Amino acid sequence: MAKTNSDVEMIAAPNMLQIKIGGPIGAVDMHLIEKAEGALQAMRSDFVLWLEDEVEKLEKAAVVVREKGLKGKEGEDLFIRAHDLRGLGSTYEFPLITRLASSMTKLIDIPEKRQVAPLGLVLAHVNAIRAALVQNIRDSGDPIADELAGELEAMAIAFEAPWKD
Repeated sequence: MAKTNSDVEMIAAPNMLQIKIGGPIGAVDMHLIEKAEGALQAMRSDFVLWLEDEVEKLEKAAVVVREKGLKGKEGEDLFIRAHDLRGLGSTYEFPLITRLASSMTKLIDIPEKRQVAPLGLVLAHVNAIRAALVQNIRDSGDPIADELAGELEAMAIAFEAPWKD
């Protein structure tokens, strides 16, 4: 039996995003964008400090992995730290760190890979991330950094190849 329009009740949910920004979603208040950009600019001086803290966490996890290996909680903790840096590097104006951390996460993203991942290659990523931060190498404009990142990526891709569907 076919339903008629009287058998259906439509309930429109309020658009909470539109309510929060005070108008249609397509309408952009340039003053708010400028205010947000100003706030971001004011925080820029802290980016390196925040990134330093994250790299220290990665290195502490790497010390544990050197002692106990990548299996279990130790490997997962290292992956979580690398995954965090993958997102934060570019946010904190170090896209090279994002690139290196992304390559590293490909090596250890699942427990099965961590069981057999080459520890030396994983730790080389950690060291390259530290070097990028210490030497303030933010992007691939540095030819040595670009070549190193490319080599690490190539080795990570070669390791990952059998794991792809």
